Amino acid sequence: QVQLVESGGGLVQAGGSLRLSCAASKRTFSTYAMAWLRQAPGKEREFVAAITWSGRTTNYADSVKGRFTISRDNAKDTVFLQMNTLKPEDTAVYYCAADPLNRATPLVYEYNYWGQGTQVTVSS
Repeated sequence: QVQLVESGGGLVQAGGSLRLSCAASKRTFSTYAMAWLRQAPGKEREFVAAITWSGRTTNYADSVKGRFTISRDNAKDTVFLQMNTLKPEDTAVYYCAADPLNRATPLVYEYNYWGQGTQVTVSS
């Protein structure tokens, strides 16, 4: 059973920071790439960032480059998303996802497993 549980969302003012966490079951974490994706109201789910199982390769959406950092702690089966200089347009439900083929792909449909999501709201 693959399980992903996100935490760390909340309400923050523009320019502020948040750190999201995703706790994964051991079976998920051992060889899978992990990613963060988000969905704003009325919009399609979109890619934010991804990281391979080794952590050596990361991939970011252009809209978050230089502001967000994805990382992982394999010893704790956890992936993180540090979000700095947040903007109102970053407001969305943020989802953690896993790719068994370890691709760190920006393609949403290539992620097989998903968490339940955590709400991030950035006020102006």
